[in-house]
Amino acid sequence: MRGIAKHFGSVQALRGADFTLASGELHALLGENGAGKTTLMQVAFGLLRPDAGEVLVGGVPRVVTSPRVARRLGIGMVHQHFTSVPALTVAENVALAVGWPVAPQALRARVRAVAERFGLPVDPGARVAGLSVALKQRLEIVKALATDARILLLDEPTAVLAPGEADELLRVVRAFTQAGGSAVLITHKLDEALGAADRVTVLRQGSVVFTGAVAGQTPASLARAMIADRSSEGEGPARPTTQVPVDAPVLVRLDDLEVPRESGYGIAVRRATLGIRAGEIVGVAAVEGNGQRELLRAVAGRLQPLRGRRDVAGPVAFIPEDRTTEGLIPSLSLTENIVLGSRHDDPWIRRGRVDWKVARGRTAALLREYDVSAPGPDVPAGSLSGGNQQKIVLGRELSRQPRVVVAENPTRGLDLRATDAIHARLRTAAANGSAVLMYSSDLDEVLALAGRLLVAARGSISEVPAGATRAEIGELMVTGGR
Repeated sequence: MRGIAKHFGSVQALRGADFTLASGELHALLGENGAGKTTLMQVAFGLLRPDAGEVLVGGVPRVVTSPRVARRLGIGMVHQHFTSVPALTVAENVALAVGWPVAPQALRARVRAVAERFGLPVDPGARVAGLSVALKQRLEIVKALATDARILLLDEPTAVLAPGEADELLRVVRAFTQAGGSAVLITHKLDEALGAADRVTVLRQGSVVFTGAVAGQTPASLARAMIADRSSEGEGPARPTTQVPVDAPVLVRLDDLEVPRESGYGIAVRRATLGIRAGEIVGVAAVEGNGQRELLRAVAGRLQPLRGRRDVAGPVAFIPEDRTTEGLIPSLSLTENIVLGSRHDDPWIRRGRVDWKVARGRTAALLREYDVSAPGPDVPAGSLSGGNQQKIVLGRELSRQPRVVVAENPTRGLDLRATDAIHARLRTAAANGSAVLMYSSDLDEVLALAGRLLVAARGSISEVPAGATRAEIGELMVTGGR
């Protein structure tokens, strides 16, 4: 890619960016949210037309006008946000993406063969709406591989995966490149880039500021390239040092709680008993699919327990792990998204109606308060980068002075600066007296935030003893202490 430029209105997303992917290499593409990484790869995949520059494939200039053209050139893309149709099955989604005929039995066998060949098993007959986030991500990768792609563009493919799952995915990608394919890995996990990639390119504000071999680079050197003179990844906000008083009120109380799986079949959480006091951040560590999602959603009031006691003080703020399907409606304006879920006492509600002038003013104030990079309160939420979308969700939820905050993978796919900002907000909420319950597929994030740690394993919820080592926590995540 040579001299790629792209602007959206007054925002210059790419400024003459150059990028070269060699045959047989895994190339990491780094940068803050909004640096232009996804935009650059969407140009390569034909989702966006550049304002200037050219794309060459195999040394031949190409005009990539659509994803269909890109696929014919051997390019496949795994998007950060899911593109599958929830009402269809896994096999039907693969057929839709690749163009295979829909002969049910033959199609399921074909999809199963592709998934197993690349070590990414997923049930071809499962309906996508009932899949976990990790399995939805796996489906996105299977769809790209099913096109017989020689070039894979991977946009945050491990953002929602547990460490073991992420390692397995990167092993699959490495095997793909060792067999002669080429892959681009967009990631905010610097250790992941250093451990998996051959070369790395860093974008900052739409321009390439570094390209070179991974050898000799460190997380600190890459962070400096990404954020210039701003703080590096190791300099996050200080953790609160105050202890939660033993007489602080219990804002979340669960006793012998049983919660069904979201699909409605089976039990996800069995006899969960726990309490969370005002001012606490309690983290949940778990491998995907062990009941943590249902636990958080039961506390947030999104899932009705089958039995047991659930006492949760309101109002409750809920930050879902998929901001584009549960946190926001991308086609609506930022103001309309802020108004979603309004209570009768919100300042823009007057006699049962929305005062849009007040709502726009409040949205503009939230954009400033939460450092959201957006032209104004009337732009569609879908036009913002992932980090800015997450800040909008957080701002909406925390501005309502919640007594309880429930956060699922709150920094999924975010860069260092946006992650630090989200962490600071959650710590501030706890310092102001909220009870915070959070889960992250990144164990390091849970350990960095939580004063107390729970493990969800096989549907049981247990508390991790103080002073437990990382290895001990990992064993509990697998065995549940049995």
